[in-house]
Amino acid sequence: MTETVKGPASYFPSIEKKYGRSIAEWKDLIRTSPLTKHMELVGWLKTEHGLGHGHANALVAHTLAEAGGK
Repeated sequence: MTETVKGPASYFPSIEKKYGRSIAEWKDLIRTSPLTKHMELVGWLKTEHGLGHGHANALVAHTLAEAGGK
């Protein structure tokens, strides 16, 4: 039996399918952005890259958690 993915990562398959970029590419964009605050990054992904709020929030939350809060 496969364990269900929970949390922000549960959005990853639909993000890749809908926006045509890998999660690694999105994370690289977030990491190299001059913005550092969670909601600034979410807003940037929404306005500059056309992501929906939930998808942008999931990517930012997961990326910042990996970086220890950036």
